[in-house]
Amino acid sequence: MSMAHEITAGFMPLFDSAVLVAAGEMGFATREGIELKLNRETSWANIRDRIAIGHFDVAHMLGPMPLACSLGLTPLASETIVPFSLGLGGNCVTVSNAVWEGMAAQGAAPDLDPARAGAALGALIRERAAAGREPMRFAVVHPHSGHNYELRYWLAACGIDPDRDVEIVIVPPPFMTDALAAGRIDGYCVGEPWNSAAVAVGTGHIVAVKALLWRNSPEKVIGARRAWAEENPEALAALLRALHHSARWCQDPANRGELAALMARPAFLGQPEAIQMPALTGRVQLGGGVERRVEDFFLPFDKAANFPWKSHALWFYTQMVRWGQLPHTPQNLAIARDCYRPDLYRSALKPLGVALPGANAKVEGALKAATPVGSAGASLVLGPDGFFDGQIFDPDRIDAYIASQKRP
Repeated sequence: MSMAHEITAGFMPLFDSAVLVAAGEMGFATREGIELKLNRETSWANIRDRIAIGHFDVAHMLGPMPLACSLGLTPLASETIVPFSLGLGGNCVTVSNAVWEGMAAQGAAPDLDPARAGAALGALIRERAAAGREPMRFAVVHPHSGHNYELRYWLAACGIDPDRDVEIVIVPPPFMTDALAAGRIDGYCVGEPWNSAAVAVGTGHIVAVKALLWRNSPEKVIGARRAWAEENPEALAALLRALHHSARWCQDPANRGELAALMARPAFLGQPEAIQMPALTGRVQLGGGVERRVEDFFLPFDKAANFPWKSHALWFYTQMVRWGQLPHTPQNLAIARDCYRPDLYRSALKPLGVALPGANAKVEGALKAATPVGSAGASLVLGPDGFFDGQIFDPDRIDAYIASQKRP
């Protein structure tokens, strides 16, 4: 038996760190010859900086963050790659009770219909502007986050200019619920359990979910320092296999109780098991006693949830361009495309004989129903991947897509 590989990993207290946490805590890493050292962080900026300076080999990261690191959009530029995705979905948009009452008066219903909720929010924003009130303030977790881009995408598609009609500020995920309760913000987009936490204490109402804004869409990933990955290919491959087994375990309904108990520990979420159940079951408490069942609300394993699709990276890139974070150049596009590494995922998992997609990218928004696809190994089913406004993202037609993304 060779010496164990020691891997230091950072994570944020969010339910979608579960695959990484369970890999360490449930023995999957040990079985692959890895000593996984988990470090809990308080902000995404800390994760970003600590991977850049070498404190972490890998980290639970926002899907767009490795792109931002590699594109030099961060204080400490660092080449960061994505060999594994930690799941699909899991975010919500939560608003204060006062904002929800205002939306309901403008025709919103507690049904999570993104178009209906967005139209009501737009009407409320215009009403408040006409009365001379300050713009509403929404929080997201980081500028280079799926949360920022999906909130902006939703608002813009509903005729709300995210830069002029509202104010968007940055708040770390664990502080969102308190910031809303204190009246510092009017709403936020964050991962679970920080939406359900506000509903549980009666201070917030969930009005939109990522799983319906863009079905089966990318969220957190494993970001690895490229230099470390290139120096330690065996350790990385072993880690990817451990994460694969952990993700499968996390997805299994038989393990929900054990997983919720693990994540409830103070070292991880420090939040009651009941508040984690929406992420595990898709039965989401919206507020006011209303429950809605959301298909594919959060997937840690199913529907190729762990495959680092280049089309996911490229969609994030188009949003960086759209919102003025980055100019669209052939060089920037190439860096973004090369950031996600399905080749490393394939080589690590090939010995296991698991289902692997035949392609490295796909047209996003084209699948209307769960669809079996050609794959190496066992059969693979991809989930529906539609955007709520019917848009299609073809990674081979980036220029046209960027040109079509108008401001409201």
